[in-house]
Amino acid sequence: MANIITKLSRPVRRRLKKVAQFNKDGDYRRRSKAILLLQDGHTMSSTAKILCASRNSINKWLLLFREYGESGLVPEQKGRHAYSINEAICIRLLELVNLEAKEFGWFAARWSSELLACQINEEFKTKIHASTIRRLLPKLGVVWNRASPTLCIQDKEKAKKMKRINKALSSANAENPVFYVDEADVDLNPRIGSCWSIKGKQTRIPTPGQNKKNYLAGALNVNTGRVVWVEWEKKNSFIFLRLMAELRKRYRQAKTIRLIADNYVIHKSAITKTFLEHNKKFELLFQPVYHPWVNRIELVWKQLHDTVTINHRHGSMKSLMKDVRHFMDNVSPFPGSQVQQQKL
Repeated sequence: MANIITKLSRPVRRRLKKVAQFNKDGDYRRRSKAILLLQDGHTMSSTAKILCASRNSINKWLLLFREYGESGLVPEQKGRHAYSINEAICIRLLELVNLEAKEFGWFAARWSSELLACQINEEFKTKIHASTIRRLLPKLGVVWNRASPTLCIQDKEKAKKMKRINKALSSANAENPVFYVDEADVDLNPRIGSCWSIKGKQTRIPTPGQNKKNYLAGALNVNTGRVVWVEWEKKNSFIFLRLMAELRKRYRQAKTIRLIADNYVIHKSAITKTFLEHNKKFELLFQPVYHPWVNRIELVWKQLHDTVTINHRHGSMKSLMKDVRHFMDNVSPFPGSQVQQQKL
């Protein structure tokens, strides 16, 4: 019977034998063996039987060998094509996280690792998986965290107000003290926050159920860090008047007392204006709208809640206010006082 394949040269036959014996790719070995068996006079059927392959596969390998030679026997690479995370991809990822997904036609309000992978693959013609993007982003300094809400409302008088505040801060002294003033709520129902707990066991904080409230008004001296404060059962103009009366008593020698306050209604009420008309020593400086970070006494309230009200277990307002008063009496000078590390 005539051979199906023309006689192979010695070098080609030797190379095919090496592939059939030693190559790590099983498909490549079978294809080389098929060519060798056909060269030795085996039929398509007998070759297929020896190699446990179909006649179609044997015929396909033979056609590839006839058309492309030995290179036609090399199997195609399995799986995804190899790719590398290069500098261009990293730079593009950093650009994308600062843009909105909708700008690129995606129906999503924010980027996910899957969407980023789709966008990168579309732009760079790669096949990067979303899990690769999730591992790569932290290395680029990008983390998944909670966004911060930001109001788009702008105070048209922001520059003017900040100029007055900065001028007052730069000229503050013993005779002309400047204070950050604000009010804080104290709730009987505890504010729930994070705390150390055994893994798998969530800490339970008992709550009284029906909430009760008390209110504080405080003034933080920008130079000394001393905190003057008062308390009241309602958050109205009278608590602010009590605070100003306390400041007038404590700073009798001061020529002026300037107060940096937010735009809350009690700071602009008719009662407050009447008090200011009869007490020319006081001057109110209003911070820009929606700029709470300008008022440094907010940090005092944050420390108060972190120390006393978050996860508290007080069953009565009397017991809770005892700790609140202890904190306020010992918070001066602020910052610097380590109230949390004091023992009762």
